[in-house]
Amino acid sequence: MPLLKVQTNITLEPGLQQTLLKQLSETVASELGKPESYVMVLFEERTPMLFAGSDAAAAYLELKSLGLPQETTPALSAALCNTVTHHLAIPGDRIYIEFFSPPRHLWGWNSSTF
Repeated sequence: MPLLKVQTNITLEPGLQQTLLKQLSETVASELGKPESYVMVLFEERTPMLFAGSDAAAAYLELKSLGLPQETTPALSAALCNTVTHHLAIPGDRIYIEFFSPPRHLWGWNSSTF
């Protein structure tokens, strides 16, 4: 049920994408205390992006999860920024993260909803 979508304007070196996807999946599962078997991570590189009037390396992340507690978002923000900065060398001040907790009836899976 957690879904992390990452968009960035940079191009990754070959092989780095799978490493980053795995690390982000593990981070989301760990920080939310949910099984990794429910976590989905999407990654889009080379997305045209301008942040603060500059086309320097930047990233936009969306984390959607059912029942996302407000008190967890600061730790999630830190963990996700640190992971993106470590793997992509994008400074934290060039990363935006949107957190969203949809109602259960608006999240489908396995021919049903949660």
